Amino acid sequence: MALSQKQISGIKAVIFLLALLPFFRLVACAFLDQLGANPVEFITRNTGDWTLYFLCIALAVTPVRRLLNVPWLLKLRRMLGLYGFFYASLHFFTFLWFDHFFDVQEMWKDVIKRPFITVGFIAFVGLLPLALTSTNGMIKRLGGKRWQLLHKLVYVIVPLGVLHYYWMKSGKHDLTQPLMFAALVATLLLVRVWWHWSATARNQASA
Repeated sequence: MALSQKQISGIKAVIFLLALLPFFRLVACAFLDQLGANPVEFITRNTGDWTLYFLCIALAVTPVRRLLNVPWLLKLRRMLGLYGFFYASLHFFTFLWFDHFFDVQEMWKDVIKRPFITVGFIAFVGLLPLALTSTNGMIKRLGGKRWQLLHKLVYVIVPLGVLHYYWMKSGKHDLTQPLMFAALVATLLLVRVWWHWSATARNQASA
């Protein structure tokens, strides 16, 4: 199904606004004093959840595009990934600000001491070069192949994010959502492995 540029722009605008709703909800809850008994935990969990939602949606764009033959979906992937980074940044700065009051030394102690925070921190740092090179100008500077190679980091970052979430939830024996995320991400990655293997097999057969 082909869409005009005007239609795609309209879809982008709608998604742009919808993707901000979780942030506006947090702001509204803060002003209305509706963040619960533990506001820091509420914000941390909420921003962490939406980070994974958007990263998983961005990761699903290519399989859905190929299965449903809707090439215009690729035009949404960058924005979805950047929203994942946006909520990951809110998640990180909640940790740095409210948990450690910008005491970087204490933050590092926490990162080193607690494995689930270590993994989450590594995933966030991995997102930084992807966000910084998301512009058309950076694609031209790096070249298509190098840009694509760099952005394959997402295949490591998203599983690390799921592992961070799993370890955080395992302390409370609440593993339903982490296992759902793990199954979804594993499926999205295995589909890509299958496609790569199939393409390699076809190339070898034709050679």
